[in-house]
Amino acid sequence: MTIPMLNDSYRRSLITGALAWGFCARPAMAITETEATGFIARLVADIDRVIAAGGSEAAMIERFESLFIRYADVEIMGQYALGVDGRSASAAQKRAFNAAFSRYISRKYGGRFRQFIGGRIEIEGARRIKPGYEITTTAHLKGESPIEVIFLVSDKSGQGQFFNMFIEGVNLLLTERAEIGAMLDRHGGNIDKMTADLVKAG
Repeated sequence: MTIPMLNDSYRRSLITGALAWGFCARPAMAITETEATGFIARLVADIDRVIAAGGSEAAMIERFESLFIRYADVEIMGQYALGVDGRSASAAQKRAFNAAFSRYISRKYGGRFRQFIGGRIEIEGARRIKPGYEITTTAHLKGESPIEVIFLVSDKSGQGQFFNMFIEGVNLLLTERAEIGAMLDRHGGNIDKMTADLVKAG
């Protein structure tokens, strides 16, 4: 079974939010469909290399986390997750949050790559979106039904990176924005306390 793609209006709302939190402030680049597809092909190849190298699950997860940091635009992900609360944060608070978020998000989603052990990922196609390209892949998992994994790719950071993922229909950025918001609510909007929680979670 392949998970159906999310509707266009839902994606547009996410992309608009991402633009608002940094893409418009970055230099305009011109990534092509071939470059965006090739970028994801390299990510898939690196995932395959980690799997082929073997080792303990803990060691493989650590390597998967490194891949996430290398290929993901963690900065824009963190800006979007923090949302409007980031506007009132000091430079020091933003640095502390970005460091904590980077560790947290790479462990959480880099670890998801272990699902692909014993399986394979196939690139199905690309679609132009305002910040770059949407690359659709199918992950054929060992002993499970195939799932759709979508990457949104841009080069606005100066190099090709993905700034969002949809795994089994779950939107990474919206999920993390909700979780970071819940952490802030628990601490009455105190960014320092929320960041401390994020450090523990990572």
